[in-house]
Amino acid sequence: MNLLFSGSVYDCVIGYIIANALKNNNMNPKHLNAYPSNSTQMKEVELLDPYTIPYKGIYAVCDSNNEYVEIIEHSNCYGGAAWSQYHYSHAPLVLKARMLGNTGRYLVKTGTSNLVLKASTAAAGIESVIVSGDEVKITYSGLGGGGVGATVCRAIAKGVLSHDISESGGGRAAKGTIVVPRRERVLVGIDDTDTKEEGATWSLTHNIASQLDCIDSVYLSHSLVQLFPVAAKTQNCVSTVLEFGCVNSVAKEELLQSIKAALLKYSVSDETGMVVLSDFDAKDIYEYSKMCRSGELSKYYAIEYAKDHGVEVWLEGNGVIGALAALPWFARPDESVKLDALNCREYGTQR
Repeated sequence: MNLLFSGSVYDCVIGYIIANALKNNNMNPKHLNAYPSNSTQMKEVELLDPYTIPYKGIYAVCDSNNEYVEIIEHSNCYGGAAWSQYHYSHAPLVLKARMLGNTGRYLVKTGTSNLVLKASTAAAGIESVIVSGDEVKITYSGLGGGGVGATVCRAIAKGVLSHDISESGGGRAAKGTIVVPRRERVLVGIDDTDTKEEGATWSLTHNIASQLDCIDSVYLSHSLVQLFPVAAKTQNCVSTVLEFGCVNSVAKEELLQSIKAALLKYSVSDETGMVVLSDFDAKDIYEYSKMCRSGELSKYYAIEYAKDHGVEVWLEGNGVIGALAALPWFARPDESVKLDALNCREYGTQR
């Protein structure tokens, strides 16, 4: 026998079943939202700018000689950013291109190139990167939708000081130049903010960094670094490295003083360690990190190694041992969590 219910009868039957289920099984009413409604309603879409997806932020981290720049682009659309990463990787100036979540990172050599665009295979790219004083001028070009990304999508990103863009969209070739502040990389290694009873270094450090994130000191990445499980460990024996891009020494000093003060305020351990490296990469710490991830080291050795390799020690608890080992793993959170990962020399910003 076929029963045909009208919408109202169907709703009454379903309502009766749910009411009895709530009564007999003590179901929580909040779970009612899991039941589909048989009513439909079209939602009208209103788009102020239907063909533009602004980047959240674009930043340029430079080496001390302005010879190399890492362009870091925080996207609002992973699909578009992944497309860019593939096509931009073919540009002559781009030495490395990779995605870290929704963020594209391009290690480039400064200068101007003869960028030849090819539809479908090399449809967009970085044409030039020029460092001038405390600013970096980046020129992008692209075909079709790649031209939209090269112009309006990047022009209105956070961190952009000015821009000069052509018309884009459809089948046109387009070009856009943005100017962003020159930044230097600041790496902060931290460990032992917790005890066996309370706390967690990875979450405290991220929360502090998020609070201090600003246009002058941009919070770029956070990596948990697995260390050799020593006897004195809290539980998992993991340290953390924070990566920032600072526009000048004043911004850097304010950032580091603020991090130290927050650690002293919120750490529940007397052995917190904090170390700082201001450099384009951390290649001089690779060997130490390898040793710390394969065996037990002393606090004295860690502090002496830091002093000999340009690393500032801001908090001298036993945590300096793991904090120092974390530095080379900045922006490598997928590898740093594995104790048997390849030496971080294989990664990073090595040229």
